[in-house]
Amino acid sequence: MPTLNFIDSTRKEFVYYRSLGDKTFAQLPDADLFRAPGPGSNSIAVIVNHLHGNMLSRWTDFLTTDGEKEWRERDAEFENTLTTRAELIDHWTKGWDCLFNAIDPLTESDMERIVKIRTEPHTVAQAIVRQLAHVPYHVGQIVLVGKIFLGDDLTSLSIPKGASKAFNMGKGM
Repeated sequence: MPTLNFIDSTRKEFVYYRSLGDKTFAQLPDADLFRAPGPGSNSIAVIVNHLHGNMLSRWTDFLTTDGEKEWRERDAEFENTLTTRAELIDHWTKGWDCLFNAIDPLTESDMERIVKIRTEPHTVAQAIVRQLAHVPYHVGQIVLVGKIFLGDDLTSLSIPKGASKAFNMGKGM
């Protein structure tokens, strides 16, 4: 697969996963963004706070500094520090903006460059794949928490249950 297709494809996937978070937030009342679904679990706000810290650390000065910044306080990301929907959306947006600002200018020649994450060398392509595994993992948690709180009132974010045949027919399958 040509590298530029890789960059375009991964960007498309990041956009898709961001949209799943956006659509989940839009369906939830404010209070559900800040409560955990059970003991030992994280609220959506905590997950967003962690993703924000992770994305800022990984993508700030991506090609020139270690992806684990000295200023990052990862453990603090798992504390309930966000208190309003506006703060949550601001953190969500800033994390994604940092990611897209770093990957948008990348070219095929950048894919084999070496970057470090926690002093461990990665090609740029490997670092992108690592993030493409990490972010959807947490976005899936966000969607699941939304589903736990809304139940059947959550509007499906993909093909609704029982609608696969109709969807496939609409695609000419």
